[in-house]
Amino acid sequence: MGKGLSGGEVIRLRGMMVIMVGVTVTLIRCGVLVEGNVFSKQKILEVERKLNQLSRPAVKTIQSEDGDIIDCIDIYKQPAFDHPALRNHTIQMAPTYDLTKETKTMTKMDRLKKWSEQSSVTVKQTWKKSGSCPQGTIPVRRIRKKDLLRASSVKDYGRKKHSTLSRHVAESSDNKSVYLLRANHSKAILLTEGYSYTGAKGDIKVCAPSVELDDEYTTSQVCLINGPSFSFESVESGWAVNPSVYGDRNTRFFIYWTADGSKKTGCFDLTCPGFVQTSHEIALGAAIYPISVPDGLPYEIIVYIFKDPVTSNWWVQYGERINIGYWPPELFFALSYHATGVEWGGEVYSSRVGTTPHTKTDMGNGRFASTAGFSGVITRMRIHDNSPALKIPEWAETYMDEFNCYDAIYVEDYVEDPEFYYGGPGRNYKCP
Repeated sequence: MGKGLSGGEVIRLRGMMVIMVGVTVTLIRCGVLVEGNVFSKQKILEVERKLNQLSRPAVKTIQSEDGDIIDCIDIYKQPAFDHPALRNHTIQMAPTYDLTKETKTMTKMDRLKKWSEQSSVTVKQTWKKSGSCPQGTIPVRRIRKKDLLRASSVKDYGRKKHSTLSRHVAESSDNKSVYLLRANHSKAILLTEGYSYTGAKGDIKVCAPSVELDDEYTTSQVCLINGPSFSFESVESGWAVNPSVYGDRNTRFFIYWTADGSKKTGCFDLTCPGFVQTSHEIALGAAIYPISVPDGLPYEIIVYIFKDPVTSNWWVQYGERINIGYWPPELFFALSYHATGVEWGGEVYSSRVGTTPHTKTDMGNGRFASTAGFSGVITRMRIHDNSPALKIPEWAETYMDEFNCYDAIYVEDYVEDPEFYYGGPGRNYKCP
């Protein structure tokens, strides 16, 4: 018999653990008590195994003020090379694509935007207040034991939850059928398709949406996609609030990939092997600031994903300046050639999407689409469709899974540069 938590006593009896606190007696099957929670020995072993796979010796370690720990890892020892297809991979340190080609088709709005960016506050990462990583290393946000213990599946940690094919949900506020393209996922996006795409770009307003439950998330991103909805391939980047992966509700810069609709492949950031990072300036999954607030400045991140015409690597560029790294073509089948669609916009994951009561998790900043700028917004949307120059898509349309919960507006008439507004609060009087 030994002392337990809160002055109680712990008694082990026939494979059981009895915690006695006052007059309350709780029986818990034999397991391991960690920070007030009991986990099976099997899960503890799985977590230790995963941590060993992810851990790398750090050249330098930085403690961020937001609680993150950033390890500066030797670029040649990064997690990417644990992927079987990348064991003998040679790092491409910089893209061969000539980004200056965009200047040939820059509009007056582009030039004005570029001028305003030089005189405005840019979005930064919180950890960089506390230090920086040296050349020859990459900053990796450390995954801790508590992050993995919190996950419903250690094996699938960092991967979006795979959803079944489309379904109909009969209940809605206007007695109409709600159509979800993927179960448990609700999107409000701008979509363009019909060509072979090798790049996409967008300026995404940074927000701090509310996420109701820990196993839900909300993202705003640029995404290139190929394949059927039940087993698609995609690469995407933007910002996310995702407690199940990051352990908090901070707005964070993210990347994501999958080669099979998130069944068995893909993940956020560097939580699995695949993405090859080359930049020592950006930590994937790290918190970003400042955040846009109502009636304040619309702070944005500029995300650009493009396929290198020589190596076929899918590069991610941040802020029109930093080439973060790339997904090698060996990770994919269809995407090793091109994408067949581009999406800009928001996504909410919840088991209470398409049901009553609906989740209260926000999309964008939690406000319905507004051309006055009060909602989430993406501007300067550009594509490569087998052309070296970035251009405005010739055709695009909005798509919403639940227009009463999250909606979208595309403004393209009588403006020099189209704008896409999106978002919503989830549960409301039209979406009970």
